[in-house]
Amino acid sequence: MENHSFTVTAEQNRIRIDKALPALDSDWTRSRIQGWIKDGLVRVNGQEVKPNHVLKEGDRVEIGVPEPEPLEIVPEDLSLEIVYEDGDVLVVNKPRGMVVHPAAGHASGTLVNGLMHHCSDLSGINGVLRPGIVHRIDKDTTGLLAVAKNDRAHTSLAEQLSKKTVTRKYTALVHGNIDHDKGTVDAPIGRDPKDRQKMTVIDGGKQAVTHFTVLERFGDFTLIECRLETGRTHQIRVHMKYIGHPLAGDPKYGPRNTIPFGGQVLHAGVLGFDHPATGEYMEFEVPLPDDFSELLKKLRSRR
Repeated sequence: MENHSFTVTAEQNRIRIDKALPALDSDWTRSRIQGWIKDGLVRVNGQEVKPNHVLKEGDRVEIGVPEPEPLEIVPEDLSLEIVYEDGDVLVVNKPRGMVVHPAAGHASGTLVNGLMHHCSDLSGINGVLRPGIVHRIDKDTTGLLAVAKNDRAHTSLAEQLSKKTVTRKYTALVHGNIDHDKGTVDAPIGRDPKDRQKMTVIDGGKQAVTHFTVLERFGDFTLIECRLETGRTHQIRVHMKYIGHPLAGDPKYGPRNTIPFGGQVLHAGVLGFDHPATGEYMEFEVPLPDDFSELLKKLRSRR
């Protein structure tokens, strides 16, 4: 059990406790908070409360956060598309709909489950739930990921990401017509205070830089290539929404009337880095997935 306590501030005054607490930690979802309250793990001024309890400035809140239940990673034959592999690194082309690593609600069918079936020698720097995982792409984003097979490789790739020397290029379809051929979005990204499940451009967020180039225009949609200088959570999705061109098919950041695609139309097509052992620069490229290509054909046929 991990114990937390705080005093209610003026900003938290007259807010329901099950709404106020999730803003304190991104892992504290409202449903988890409500469960803790029902289990008697949350007290206000020493007393158990209900989820609809309204906080008052000066209240003392105590929270007992239970230890997470251990997840056993079961190796699964997921027929991963391995683009490159040697004794240090592995590059995989992740399909749409696949979560990268196990978490609550996704204990199986993840990329890590598939990697554990494919090979047992993965770095342990990120712990048992994320072996070998140096960087991530979202569940419904397709494309390339580098996986470290030992701790030396993991450290090298992580340092390259930190120094912004890794090449990461994405192809995206966005709403609207971008009338200029190139652009850069340099805007800090942080957790959205109004919705802890989202990220947003916000003062005090982490630096985030996205460069984009227009590849093709369809009138009400634009096909672009994005090059990441930084790698924040949902960076391309947040930045393109910020400039008024959210990704097509994006249920989280896009408009309600968007393309029915099963997720954002985003593909990590190019990945390049210096090999952790040899120092040789290596670059990999995979084509657009079939559903992305078919969507572009339909848009072209309308013109």
